[in-house]
Amino acid sequence: MESERAYDVQLMLEEILEKLSMPHVINSRLICMRSKNASANAYARIWSLPAIWRNALEINPFYIIEVVSENYDSLEQEEKKKILIHELLHIPKKFTGGLVPHKNRGEKIDDRLVNKIYKKYLAACEASREQDAGSGGF
Repeated sequence: MESERAYDVQLMLEEILEKLSMPHVINSRLICMRSKNASANAYARIWSLPAIWRNALEINPFYIIEVVSENYDSLEQEEKKKILIHELLHIPKKFTGGLVPHKNRGEKIDDRLVNKIYKKYLAACEASREQDAGSGGF
């Protein structure tokens, strides 16, 4: 497997975070990577640095969102954004370095929840466009 920084994904993620209310996510501690030749059927996955490593290195929590090039890159922009939203949902509200499982205390990270949040994202994009149009683009 090869991996490299995914600056295009990072920009998309930053734009999503700008529109959605996810104040618990510390953007500067999110890193996007693109893997090639990974043995994963997933479009993307999220990684955290285990607590033992964070304690030994005396660093704060970080998360890596890895997109699997063979599965992710050919998707439409809408699907890419939904996948990133899905991965963001695995980050706990206290940004502790842990990961939220797909089934967590009654709320499931699934397509229904992702689509609900994606609609909020689209509404925020539309509101932003309307605000820009109302101010003459300034």
